[in-house]
Amino acid sequence: MLARKSIIPEEFALSGLASRIPRKPVFRDRVNKARFIAKSGSCNLAHKNIREQGRFLQDVFTTLVDLKWRFTLVIFTMTFLCSWLLFAMGWWLVAFAHGDLDPYAKSDLEQCVTNVKSFTSAFLFSIEVQVTIGFGGRMITEQCPAAITVLILQNIAGLIINAIMLGCIFMKTAQSHRRAETLIFSRNACIAVRNNRLCFMVRVGDLRKSMIIGAVVRLQVVRKTMTPEGEVVPIHQIDVQTESAVSSNSIFLLAPLIICHVIDKDSPLYDLSAMELQCSDLEVIVILEGVVETTGITTQARTSYVTEEIQWGHRFVPIVTEEDGIYSVDYSKFGNTVKVATPRCSARELDEKPYILIQTLQKSELSHQNSLRKRNSMRRNNSMRKANASMRRNNSALAVPKVQFLTPEGAQKTREGIT
Repeated sequence: MLARKSIIPEEFALSGLASRIPRKPVFRDRVNKARFIAKSGSCNLAHKNIREQGRFLQDVFTTLVDLKWRFTLVIFTMTFLCSWLLFAMGWWLVAFAHGDLDPYAKSDLEQCVTNVKSFTSAFLFSIEVQVTIGFGGRMITEQCPAAITVLILQNIAGLIINAIMLGCIFMKTAQSHRRAETLIFSRNACIAVRNNRLCFMVRVGDLRKSMIIGAVVRLQVVRKTMTPEGEVVPIHQIDVQTESAVSSNSIFLLAPLIICHVIDKDSPLYDLSAMELQCSDLEVIVILEGVVETTGITTQARTSYVTEEIQWGHRFVPIVTEEDGIYSVDYSKFGNTVKVATPRCSARELDEKPYILIQTLQKSELSHQNSLRKRNSMRRNNSMRKANASMRRNNSALAVPKVQFLTPEGAQKTREGIT
């Protein structure tokens, strides 16, 4: 059976009308990629399914330093308590073997440790020996070689425990990342033209007066890539060269500096335009390393910039000024930027077509001149308006009152009217 033909022609049906309506392109939002390095410098990485947990115990000192403070203090307290209890048991056994705990012992029998008559007194004597307090009520005698051996062992064990625990606490208080708290980075990064080249720029600074010796800044680009063989590399790290690394091995971080990376053919940003940069999922990591001048400990500060934090066509405002013979730094403007004329194309296209930069600069110069003309004309009009207003006020203040001149006949009429 044949299908019945519709009365409405197919070109006027709903499906036909919908097919002829022009569709607008749909732009999907880029999925937010997880940061590899947080703005504070911490690594956004979780270690899971570690089967060989015993490897951490092979390096006990580093494990203790890496622990949180509450766990370190608990281990610190329990270590001393356990050592005191252990050697208190040893002193109690020495006294028990010698017969010092026997209440029916002879009075003329000299004790191994005087005034140790219970486990509590043995515990107190253990504390006195290990921390070298010595209250004077309890002391060891030369009657028992076993007691002398226990004394030597406890002194050696106490010194080892003190060295390990105090060294652990010192290292935790003097960790390098504490100094990194005063090493700051700009909130955003900038891409602008510098010396006729497209450059990626960030600003770094040190809040302390004590300097970072041999400071080195390294840049890395982290992105997800795929090899020609189809292997997916989720965290592909690409080293980025900076101007400071090319000219010298370190930077002199006395005042805030702008770290500049020239986007050339070796740069991973070479083929990215302003629009393509916003759609990409790359992350630029900035690493600042150096030796602390006061402690001699190597420190490292880190931060990262995702595409939303990279401002195309901006540059940092100057913050170092000379006042009364000294240079001052205004940290309130540390991350402030200003818009500048910058081509929106990629660095590759800018190298292939140098006239784009010339046209952009010319347009910027023309717009700047027009804005100056408008500003000057507005100032001129305002000054003319103020001058006209002041002239009107002066004229009104100098206005002459009207005088009425009367003839003799008019004066006679006024007198008659008054009478």
